[in-house]
Amino acid sequence: MELRDTDRALVQAATAVAKLRCRSQRHTGASAARTADGRVFSGVDVRHDGGDTCAELVVIGTAATQGVTELETIVSVADRGRTVVGPCDRCRPVLLSYFPTVRVIVGEPDDLRVLPLAELPG
Repeated sequence: MELRDTDRALVQAATAVAKLRCRSQRHTGASAARTADGRVFSGVDVRHDGGDTCAELVVIGTAATQGVTELETIVSVADRGRTVVGPCDRCRPVLLSYFPTVRVIVGEPDDLRVLPLAELPG
């Protein structure tokens, strides 16, 4: 699927959060998600000795605190926003369980695309 302007804005939102908040090994990536009505929620990963919590899961929790039950699109960035990354093997089933129709922005910075979560490779 082709990127819409709102998708590009979502990448910019995640990148801005990553650049602002991912300045140590405790937080190395950020996610941003948009609802169908245009609300955007963001979060950073939480890295610690007991294990890590990905930014996608933080976004799900943040959105839930505002009563959101459906996310339309999500994107994650790593390395202070320089790279777009897809959800990891732990996050995919959670996203699929909560939001089976969510769209995910993936690809290289100069070749981003949007795919349904269920159609992501590997």
